[in-house]
Amino acid sequence: MTYETQQPPATGTATGSGPAGVRWNKVPEITAYFWVIKVLCTTVGETAADFLNGRLGMGLTGTSLVMGAFLVLALIAQFRTTTYRPGVYWLVVVLVSVVGTLITDNLTDNLGVPLEATTAVFAVALAAAFLIWFKTEGTLSIRRIDSARREAFYWAAVLLTFALGTAVGDLVAEQLSLGYWVAALLFGILIAAVALAHYAMGLGAVLSFWTVYVLTRPLGASVGDFLSQPTDEGGLGLGTVITSALFLVVILALVVFLAVTRRDVTKQEQVTQPAV
Repeated sequence: MTYETQQPPATGTATGSGPAGVRWNKVPEITAYFWVIKVLCTTVGETAADFLNGRLGMGLTGTSLVMGAFLVLALIAQFRTTTYRPGVYWLVVVLVSVVGTLITDNLTDNLGVPLEATTAVFAVALAAAFLIWFKTEGTLSIRRIDSARREAFYWAAVLLTFALGTAVGDLVAEQLSLGYWVAALLFGILIAAVALAHYAMGLGAVLSFWTVYVLTRPLGASVGDFLSQPTDEGGLGLGTVITSALFLVVILALVVFLAVTRRDVTKQEQVTQPAV
């Protein structure tokens, strides 16, 4: 799902610029690598939150404060970069996946807000974020995030998709009482349906992208739960430590590969931007 009509240059403050005033992009090209790492990050978000909350005994509030602080630091680093840096970008996504999970968990577990309510609230909040983004920028481009203002909208939307995806996944799991693999299969089918609608029926790239972005959250969480949860609860019993470590190693390997090969850098930047 990479096709998107070329958008006009951003009107906000540039986050980075190249020769002849070319503004360098702050996000990767949407490739198969992007979606693989996104699902892996989602799984880590689920298992890492469970590990910090349960195994380390930090509790939801303590875990949320610590991971929220790490996310703020990572976002500062991301905004200070002048172009897309795989290591920094995907570090932010991993931390957003953890924090997005914790936001929903805090609302449901600590405050007792029903999952139906959290799902509705985050859906409305995400729609509002997109509306403000479009009204401000005149575009919802997912391929040219090249101004500080546009980048702020982008990361706000990413955070809301993780919170919404967590609520949707938990709601489906509780209402339908699905097993981990059945839930993963269900969300996989929904993602395939969106892809089919995009490629065969002309569903817009922006809508397709963000819909799949939401759905990959419960998909990755189902896989993570299957690997980490005890066998008597339908899992493989690997535990949150091994599962989180395994997926983090794979993420790191893929990020290093992309940093070296630059396969997820937009074509214009491959020409104008020096290899790093």
